[in-house]
Amino acid sequence: MPKIKTHRGAAKRFQVTGSGKIRRRKAFRSHLLEKKSSRRTRRLGRDAEVTGGDRKHVERLLGRS
Repeated sequence: MPKIKTHRGAAKRFQVTGSGKIRRRKAFRSHLLEKKSSRRTRRLGRDAEVTGGDRKHVERLLGRS
């Protein structure tokens, strides 16, 4: 069986941590920030973890298992 190629778009968007968690960026931080509170934009700046059913899809795109 051939190796699974890494989905290059996914590889640029997700990062696997040392413990195996998958990190992602949050949406709604790119523009139209004037109307959003500073508390909200600060919270959106943090990385989040990919969980649930999305995790399986992302792992497959990244060529893991």
